[in-house]
Amino acid sequence: MGNSIFDIAIIGGGINGCGIARDAAGRGLSVFLCEQNDLASGTSSSSTKLIHGGLRYLEHYEFRLVRESLREREVLLNAAPHIVSPLRFVFPHHQGLRPAWLMRLGLFLYDHIGGRELLPGTGSLNLLRDEAGKSLKGNYQKGFEYSDCLVMDSRLVVLNAQDAAAKGADIRTHTPLLSAERSNGVWTLNILDKKSGKESSVQAKTIVNASGPWLDELLSHISHSKTAEHIRMVKGSHIILRKLFDHDRAYIFQNDDGRIVFAIPFYNSFTLIGTTDVDYHGKPDDVEISSEEIEYLCEAANEYFTTQITSADVVHSYSGIRPLFDDGKSDAKAATRDYVLKLDTGNDEPPLLSIYGGKITTYRKLAESVLKKISGFLPEMNPSWTETEHLPGGNFEPDAIQDEVTKLRTACPVFPENLATRLIKTYGTCAHIMSADIQTVEQCGPHFGHQLYGFEVDYLISSEWAQCADDVLWRRTHMGILLNSEETIELEKYMQKQLSALKT
Repeated sequence: MGNSIFDIAIIGGGINGCGIARDAAGRGLSVFLCEQNDLASGTSSSSTKLIHGGLRYLEHYEFRLVRESLREREVLLNAAPHIVSPLRFVFPHHQGLRPAWLMRLGLFLYDHIGGRELLPGTGSLNLLRDEAGKSLKGNYQKGFEYSDCLVMDSRLVVLNAQDAAAKGADIRTHTPLLSAERSNGVWTLNILDKKSGKESSVQAKTIVNASGPWLDELLSHISHSKTAEHIRMVKGSHIILRKLFDHDRAYIFQNDDGRIVFAIPFYNSFTLIGTTDVDYHGKPDDVEISSEEIEYLCEAANEYFTTQITSADVVHSYSGIRPLFDDGKSDAKAATRDYVLKLDTGNDEPPLLSIYGGKITTYRKLAESVLKKISGFLPEMNPSWTETEHLPGGNFEPDAIQDEVTKLRTACPVFPENLATRLIKTYGTCAHIMSADIQTVEQCGPHFGHQLYGFEVDYLISSEWAQCADDVLWRRTHMGILLNSEETIELEKYMQKQLSALKT
C-alpha cells in the first residue's frame, strides 16, 4: 500500500484480528496486520469446529452472548456456506444430572431468543428407536435434538484475511511485533520479517492488540498505561479417533463434573471429541494435551458409547488456549466466554485497544464493536457492512452445495465426485478459479496422496499465504489426518521448491 501512516495496525492473525482487518478495510480504512506465525496458528485452529449459540452458557446467565451467538450462526451460514454447515446435535438425557425439564427449558430458549430462520428447531428423541441410539448404551432411552453449525475454523480465518487483502489490507504472516512506541501523535511499530531476517517499521494511528494468549506478554513491548486487567489462559484439548458412529449427527454429553463434551463427525471417517477446561500457566507456544485430559475425554465418551475407547485409539490430538478475560471466577468452566475490550489512550495519546476473550462464533460482532470503540479516532470510517456480505467462495445458497459440485465436474470432468465435493466444501466458488482449464490428470500436477494435487497446493501458496506442509494439511484443509509421514515430506519438498521459484 502507499500509505505512509496506516489508520489501524492489528497485532495477531487469528479470527479476531483477521475479522477486524476485513471489516476495517471494507470501511475504507488503511489496514496493516502482522502475525508472528501462520494465520490461525494459535487458538483459532484449535476450537471444537463449531459455530454455536453456547447452550451451556445459559446456565451462567450469559443471555446476551447466547443471543448474539445464535444470530451469528445464520449470518455465517449465509456468508460462507462452503465451510459452515448445519449440524444436528443429539443430547441424551442422563438420569441424575441436568433434569429433563431444565434441558427442555434451555432448548426452548435456544430456539427462540436468537431469531432462528434457516436451522430446524429442537425436538425429542426415543433413543431406543432412533438411529442415534444404536451407538449408545441401553440405559439412554430418551434424548433431545437441536441445531448448530460445523465450521472449518482456520479456513474462516483465512477467508477473512483474503477478503481484507482484496480490499487493500496489508497482511504480513511470519512477522512478529518487536515493539511499539507512541510518538508525535502516531504509533511506530518495529517488526521482524522472519523469512528474510530483516527488521523494519510501520506507522499507524491506532493499534489493536488481538494477540489472544500472547496479549499480556505483548503488552510489555507496547507503550501502555498500567492496567489491572489480565487474560486467563484456559486450555481446551480434543482427541480424534476412528469414527464411533455411522450417521451424520453429533452428540452433546453431560459429564458428572458439570461440563459437557461433544462427539462430532470429523472428515467422514473420524470422530472428534472435546473439550476440556484446564487453567494453563505455561507459554502459549508450548501448549499440548496431557495424559490426564486424554483419559478424561475417553472416560466421558465411554460413559455413553457402547464402543469403549482408550488412549491407544487416539489418532490425533490438539490443544488450544482460550484467552479469557480474568473475571476472578475460581472455576475455569464458569469464567466468561464473552469478549471484553479495553481502550488505552494514555494522556491523549494514540489509542491502543486490547481484546480479552471472544469466541469464533461472534468474531464478526466483536470486529464491529472494536471499530465502534475506536471510531472517534478515525472519523472517516464508513458504516458497518459485513452482516450481509459473502466471504470469498461463499456466493451461493446454503442448500446449493451439490449444484456447485456438478458445475465443477462439468468444467473438470477428470475430477471424481469425492474430490469435487471436497474442493467445493473447502473453497466454494473459488474452486472453479483454482481448477480453471484442468482437463487431464496430468494437468492436476503432482499427487501427494488422498487426492491432494499440485494445482491445489499452488493455489494455497499464491492466494492463501501457505508456506509449509502444516499450513496446507492442518490450517487450509483437514488433510493432515489422512496423509502419512512420507507423503507429508514429499509435499514439504514440493512447497519449498515452489516458494524458492517465486523468489527468483
